[in-house]
Amino acid sequence: MTAAPLVRVADVSVAFRGHTVLDGVNLIVDAGRIVTVVGPNGAGKSTLLRVAVGLLGPDRGTVALGAKAVGYVPQKLAVERILPLSVRRFLAMAVQGPVGHRQLEDALETVGAGHVLGRQVADLSGGEMQRVLLARALLRRPDLLVLDEPVGGVDMAGQAELYDLIAALAHRDGVGVLMVSHDLHVVMAATDEVVCLNRHVCCAGHPEAVSRHPEYLALFGPRVAGSLAIYTHAHDHGHLADGSVLPLDPESAGHRHGPECRHG
Repeated sequence: MTAAPLVRVADVSVAFRGHTVLDGVNLIVDAGRIVTVVGPNGAGKSTLLRVAVGLLGPDRGTVALGAKAVGYVPQKLAVERILPLSVRRFLAMAVQGPVGHRQLEDALETVGAGHVLGRQVADLSGGEMQRVLLARALLRRPDLLVLDEPVGGVDMAGQAELYDLIAALAHRDGVGVLMVSHDLHVVMAATDEVVCLNRHVCCAGHPEAVSRHPEYLALFGPRVAGSLAIYTHAHDHGHLADGSVLPLDPESAGHRHGPECRHG
């Protein structure tokens, strides 16, 4: 028997003051899979994540949240400097019941921020805050991680480390991941499925297929598509939209392959 999705968004639409932000969006996240949402500014990406975790109700459509525990990392969290809030207390607030020093320390070490446990949240850099937010989400022992630009403000080396951690949580530990990212070159290497969003789902599927889809190219242009080409390669097979292998005939093996994405 196939396990139920951790989250299923079905025909969801959202409007703010008469302005349509999401229009008939469908999305599914299964255990052990990374689904990354890309799109231009104002495409509704953050709104989609908020709807998926129940922070915002849709005007139309349904959301079925099957995950037992959700770890949510917002795009940013502003903390007033006049508010006395330590990292230790901020992390402990995410866990029901008593939590030990070692548990908090381990969560921070996992995301490469063990040195900030005794500091004030307001004194953290942008990159440090993103790591603390991810550690806070992991303390919930989630089976679904929902991440809105999780590496914002993190340097390049740190970004690679965090994406490796996210991939390990999904593919090794079976955590489902729904993530918004602008790091399209990283998305190509780190995700199982890409959803290209511009209020509606323009296309969705395996990253290589999405990167060559006409609607994706229309949104981001050939220059961005060219930057993604480093992750494509010529060989004797292609990929269907779900990532499964599609054998190619020998004459086509030397050419780039580009199966169509499924439409939302």
